[in-house]
Amino acid sequence: MNEIAVSAEALSAALLRSEEEFVSDATAAYDDAAELVRRATALGDEVLLMRARLFRARMGLRTGEIAGIARAIHDVQQWAAEHGDRMLEARAHAACASVYQYSGDAAKGLEHALTAVELLDDTATMYTQIWHRTRLGDALAETGAMDEARQRYRQAEELAQRTQQWELLRILFNNWAYTEYERGNPAGAREIVGRMIEHSDAYGLELDPPSLHTVGEVQAANGEYAEAVQTMLACIAGYDDGFVEHVADMASYRLTMARARRGLGDYAGAQESLDICREQCVRFGQHALLVQVHGEQADLHAAVGDHAAAFAALKAGIAAREGLRSQEREAQAQARQAMFETAEVREQAERYREQALRDPLTGLRNRRYVDEELPALIAKDPGVSLAVADIDHFKRINDELSHGTGDRVLVQVANLLETRLAAAAPHGFVARLGGEEFLLVLPGTPVAAATRTLDGIRRAVGDHRWDDIIGDRPVTISVGVATVSENSPPTQAATLSAADRNLYAAKRGGRNRVIAGTPRERVRDVA
Repeated sequence: MNEIAVSAEALSAALLRSEEEFVSDATAAYDDAAELVRRATALGDEVLLMRARLFRARMGLRTGEIAGIARAIHDVQQWAAEHGDRMLEARAHAACASVYQYSGDAAKGLEHALTAVELLDDTATMYTQIWHRTRLGDALAETGAMDEARQRYRQAEELAQRTQQWELLRILFNNWAYTEYERGNPAGAREIVGRMIEHSDAYGLELDPPSLHTVGEVQAANGEYAEAVQTMLACIAGYDDGFVEHVADMASYRLTMARARRGLGDYAGAQESLDICREQCVRFGQHALLVQVHGEQADLHAAVGDHAAAFAALKAGIAAREGLRSQEREAQAQARQAMFETAEVREQAERYREQALRDPLTGLRNRRYVDEELPALIAKDPGVSLAVADIDHFKRINDELSHGTGDRVLVQVANLLETRLAAAAPHGFVARLGGEEFLLVLPGTPVAAATRTLDGIRRAVGDHRWDDIIGDRPVTISVGVATVSENSPPTQAATLSAADRNLYAAKRGGRNRVIAGTPRERVRDVA
């Protein structure tokens, strides 16, 4: 027991490190996450298993897969919502935001990023508080809402400063600077890059390749081409040393290098970088980046005076852009379909489970439902009353009329019991135990009150017009009722036994009546 507990604690700690540390090698982390999933499975801890699955899915996203990963993330999100795990649900929504970001659906990405922040409460770690607000800023910027994005970045910055999350603050500055650059604000991007470099120097932080790439992009956008080339050389060296944030990293780095070299007039070097970038885009299916490659190629041809080739590259870029829109629509459809299929399968499973817990003839709950749900209800509410009702002389209906007629009587009695009980005890339920026997559960109802309610139901059955089913024959029920708290021990078995005993007394007393409180001795004497 202690060994299992320690293992679960150690796995939880390992998962927290994975969840709250930036992973430099997504491919290796994706493989490592499989071991976390295996360990969680072996422990039989469903919460840890879902956390491990989500981490693996997040790393899978960074290797370029969308549809299958989207399905896995949505499955975790649904599970977390159903089990009230707000922290896991928030992380899953943040991952969903990334799915839609990669598939080009900015609106859906924003929807999930916003939910990921709204779900945070006082139990959320400071890392998550900061990071989810940063990602919300990214999502807002994707939709063009830069003023709102800057507001979220400032909120995240204030939290990071206050809690001394220096490495996370560096990453925040990087994301902020890059969105300013992408939204056509090179001066604003340069200001944020300057803050990131100053911050990193102050706290001894090393700029990783993604951050260096942002610096290089901003330098090139501001005409600082020589500085951009040196920055991108350091960036590419970091990639070669094993820092791979995303499968498309090298292609992005080479494209920025091509722009910087073209700015310096190094056209041969620019073409070399662009050729490497194009090969990487094709290899990893980076169609959005390939559109930019065509644009850069046109600029490069124009720079050397080959305007015909520049025009051809522009035409290729337009065609690639149209193809990209089609692919983005397909990727969005795949992501949405994957999530829909997950929800559909879950709903189907729920339907099957619901069917398994209901009597197929009457639609009432069945004995399996009683055995699964009643113990917990009794443990929570010792004042619950249980009643066993039986249709009087039901065998005669089957034998003298038909089993089909008997089934119609069962269905109508079930309907009367359920309708009348719902009016008197809204939180109770009726179940068919088998044959013509039913269980009525009345939460928080003392036996005297339960007896009055059940007697009213008994009269409703007897007063019902049965002539359209069985002619002038009467249909009545006998009922035995007992309250959990009045039995020793106060258990399901003891209470049902007492209700059965009272039902037997009702039958022996002439039927069509409700009986409670029959002593064991009296029944034995009658028997």
